[in-house]
Amino acid sequence: MLFYRGLKPALSGLFLFGLLALMRSSEAAQLALQDDAATSRVQPIELAAHERQWIQDNPEVKVTSLQYPLYLFQDEHGQWSGLNNDVLKRVTAMTGLRFVHQESFSTDHMLERLESGSADISTTLAMSEERKAFLDYSHAFGGAGWVFVGRADAPRLEAFEQLSKRVLVLPARHALEDMIRRDFPSIEIRSVKTYAEARALVESGEAYATIENEIGAQLYPLGLLKVGGLVEGKWEADNLAVRKGMPVLLSILNKALEAFPAAELRAIRLKWLEGVAPVPVPSVWQQMLEWGCWGMGGLGVFGLLFLIWNRRLTAVIKLRRAAEKDLGDQLAFQHALIDSMPDPVFVRDLQGRLIMCNRSYEEALSIRLDQVLGKLLIEVDALPQATALMLHDEFLVQLRTRKSRFSKRRLQFKSGHREVYQWTVPFYSADGKLRGLLGGWTDITQRRTESGCRCLQ
Repeated sequence: MLFYRGLKPALSGLFLFGLLALMRSSEAAQLALQDDAATSRVQPIELAAHERQWIQDNPEVKVTSLQYPLYLFQDEHGQWSGLNNDVLKRVTAMTGLRFVHQESFSTDHMLERLESGSADISTTLAMSEERKAFLDYSHAFGGAGWVFVGRADAPRLEAFEQLSKRVLVLPARHALEDMIRRDFPSIEIRSVKTYAEARALVESGEAYATIENEIGAQLYPLGLLKVGGLVEGKWEADNLAVRKGMPVLLSILNKALEAFPAAELRAIRLKWLEGVAPVPVPSVWQQMLEWGCWGMGGLGVFGLLFLIWNRRLTAVIKLRRAAEKDLGDQLAFQHALIDSMPDPVFVRDLQGRLIMCNRSYEEALSIRLDQVLGKLLIEVDALPQATALMLHDEFLVQLRTRKSRFSKRRLQFKSGHREVYQWTVPFYSADGKLRGLLGGWTDITQRRTESGCRCLQ
């Protein structure tokens, strides 16, 4: 009975967050139907007899896939989506190949799978000399440049020379790593698993900069970071990387990409990348030319444009204020709703840092939100050290495995042992990216005391 009483607040919290995603499900279903209709109209390409036989003998192609929004990611329903997935769907319609995704968790992990033969292709691996030793690359179907990413309070990075005797953090086996080590030995390179870890080290000041795809660098709020200039002479082409020893598969993929209508490929890229590509910074000469043109327009034209702009700006400000008010009302409602919950509830980010909690959480641990906001559980004096370390490790495991947890357990608090019903679940953004953990607990010991229960413990 106590188990079901403890389960109610957990289910209520899940229900509330589920409502936030419900409104988007209809739209997602409509987009999926439109994509399926477009795919059904694709004409199969002409293949040689040995290529058709290869497809018959190998109907499934294993794709090692890393979450890389907007190119490739899992949506809120766990389905693979993104620009590269749309390209694979068109290749399937043209050739009959079926692509099966196998999720990987770092660039190094993807490369290991391809080297060992447990995967056949990847859609997000840039070309490098090291990788050419065990990978073949298809024709390109797009691409973007590399950009420097540094701290917002540091000078804008434009060239490798500015990184001399500084720490550059990169995901392990990055496509540019060998070139940088060879041509710029004074740069200290530090390897991590993912771009998210690299950005975090730059934000904390442990590294001076990182290097990202110019599209990927625009996907996340910059916060303490600043996007610098393009890496001169380096371009990350969008290719399909195929492990060595599969020339027939490479030939089939190249034929499909050659037959891909340019207008359709452009439409797919616009669907995912429109509005994300960075706006180029105008040169001083371009700015002076623009100012000269404005000056020659005359005071009359300038006055007319000023009035039109002023009216438009007024309308935009009104809309923005209305949107800010609506957003403020929603946030106030959410805070009031969470604070009204009788059981402790908390939200933590991908590193386990506290983002939000309710009053019950503050009272249960005798803390204030402003004291622990942005900190790990092991960094605050809220629980015995052993309990805090155990829970923190469990959080990191959940973030890595993305599994929910519901358990009745006995935990050591500063006030003594307590029997609790604990729940923690991963939560995702609208584009399917993991954002952190939502959790809480019900104090069964306290409930028994308040209800006067004398049940055997």
